[in-house]
Amino acid sequence: MFDLFKIGFLTVSFFDILDIFLVTFLIYKLYTVIRGTIAAQIFIGLIIVLLLSFLAQAADLKALGWLLKLITDIWVIAFIILFQPEIRRVLVMLGTSPLGRLFLRGGGYNLADLLTETAFELAQNQHGALIVIVRSAGIKGVVETGEIINSRVNKNLLRSIFFPRSPLHDGAVIIKGNVIEAARCTLPLSQITSFEGTPLGMRHRAGLGISETADVISLIVSEETGGISIADKGKIIRGLSKETLRNYLLKNTKITREKGLRGIFEQFFRQK
Repeated sequence: MFDLFKIGFLTVSFFDILDIFLVTFLIYKLYTVIRGTIAAQIFIGLIIVLLLSFLAQAADLKALGWLLKLITDIWVIAFIILFQPEIRRVLVMLGTSPLGRLFLRGGGYNLADLLTETAFELAQNQHGALIVIVRSAGIKGVVETGEIINSRVNKNLLRSIFFPRSPLHDGAVIIKGNVIEAARCTLPLSQITSFEGTPLGMRHRAGLGISETADVISLIVSEETGGISIADKGKIIRGLSKETLRNYLLKNTKITREKGLRGIFEQFFRQK
């Protein structure tokens, strides 16, 4: 049913092609991990032995096939011992691949927790911060006004950026997905100068201004009071608790759509 073509007496099916592709992909990935190390030479030797063993079996060379089979049986144990670090690295790569992330709790949950923890640690030290979280279309024009970083979101990196003596602490950090695109970015100021009778500082006006002109959320930490605010769609919410901030990020950004299958299953069973 799934036969594609024949080469003499050999029938090639769709699953044969898939099998060859998967084996080739795994061998290539393993080689890219160990390339440039002494393990690469051992790996090439193992591939040669396996090819000779296959050819010996195809040609029905029983003595040579028996000898090579004996070597390959020993190589299974040697392979695990010699390539233990490389195998671990390959498994980590598979786990962090898009396919692997489907079965893990999404990075979005980690990102919401990370931003919440970072904001409150900055607030405790009264280090001001302005973090813009992009929801849909990017804000390239704003990103280009700052210093390009293009680094994975990291708590220590954010704390370093907003340390008062850091040359990057003025301006905003732009986050898209789980990447810090740029720091020290200049944002448009809102024309609103006060909220509920309280004057708004430049950081709050900037966070509010970008939320008025783009599909973003601004996370603002006050340097004077240590208070944490959110600016979204031209409105500002002040005095957020840790749980309120985390839930707001989960509810109002793409974070909620990055759960993966595990997150979907957990949500389904919670509803049950």
